[in-house]
Amino acid sequence: MAACSQTNGNSKPDENIVASKNCNKPVLDLRTFDPVLHSLDVNFRLTRFGENKGRAYKDPQEVFLKLLEGLQSVNDEHEVSVPTISIGKINTTIFLFRYGGLRLLQTTDWCYPMVDDPYLLGKIACSQVLSNIYAMGVVDCDNMMMLLSVSSSMSDVERDTIIPLMLKGFKDCALEAETVITGGQTVINPLCIIGGVASSVCQVNEYISPMNAVVGDVLVLTKPLGTHVAICAHQWMNDIPERWNRIKVVVTEIDVNKAYKTAVESMCRLNRVAARLMFKYNAHSCTNISQQGLLTHANNMALNQKNDVSFVIHNLPVISKMTAVAKACGEMFQLTTGHSIEFSGGLLICLPREQAAAYCKEIEKQEGFPAWIIGIVERGGRSARIIEKPRVLEINK
Repeated sequence: MAACSQTNGNSKPDENIVASKNCNKPVLDLRTFDPVLHSLDVNFRLTRFGENKGRAYKDPQEVFLKLLEGLQSVNDEHEVSVPTISIGKINTTIFLFRYGGLRLLQTTDWCYPMVDDPYLLGKIACSQVLSNIYAMGVVDCDNMMMLLSVSSSMSDVERDTIIPLMLKGFKDCALEAETVITGGQTVINPLCIIGGVASSVCQVNEYISPMNAVVGDVLVLTKPLGTHVAICAHQWMNDIPERWNRIKVVVTEIDVNKAYKTAVESMCRLNRVAARLMFKYNAHSCTNISQQGLLTHANNMALNQKNDVSFVIHNLPVISKMTAVAKACGEMFQLTTGHSIEFSGGLLICLPREQAAAYCKEIEKQEGFPAWIIGIVERGGRSARIIEKPRVLEINK
């Protein structure tokens, strides 16, 4: 567990961490990052070094799967007794060790700057990487490596100020997850990117295969949707008046600040408790939600099922007021159709109907944050869909 109080390189309390009342875990202080306090220009914005933060996933997924076909066929030719899960459908690969019957679970993920605070960006990136193994029900990560792209557009001062804060955020999140970072790779690139690799060695009974959903299961989501909408609204309110003018008729500054706080807390929060409870409540399948959006991830999980099932989503838990913001922006976000980008989102879990309510109750008791039953598993052709008029749940925390 991370310490209750932490210091940065200047031996001052980190502005993003405050002590919790029970001194058990860090609590984020979400005051807006002030570049002047770090000797940067008043107009410095980290998000300007990652302007493609949402465009990497705009092309249809079929395009990427087609590009990966060659790699998949090469793997298949050499697979004899090594079980793996298809590339492009599930984010974590599973390999059988040559000795001892152990499994290696390994994953990689990354993100562009979606927030201006470099410390928070580091925490979000680490949380997103770890979510891929948490989606397998694995709660112990044995090793992490960091992937970092330093923007070639940064000045020396900006680089030397921002990068250490990003690394600290990533490291603090890893400490909270009780894992270590043992290495990585750093490059110079036009865009700023941070991510990593997470590995876990386990026995076959220590992970949950993401392919055993059965008719009658329900779908549970452990974090709210709308993180990208909240981040954009906050950025527009502070820096892009022409876009802010478009949405301020449906949302206030107070609403946006609350939504941003909810989004950042959600993105920084690990899915570790959610993963641990998956075993207790007999989860049949799971995936984590990230940049590809709710519906694409649900479809990916459906494609991997052994049984002839489909997922039908009826409810969409969305950060409060962000549905109205998305609607005011036309087709930009596609929030209620399930295609909106999410950063370090929750787990989408297939649970037995009779145990789902207890799962949601216990995760809220342990974390202080709710989970929601959002859909059902029915007989079908391994696909996922959202009903025409889903029920939107307004979430404030």
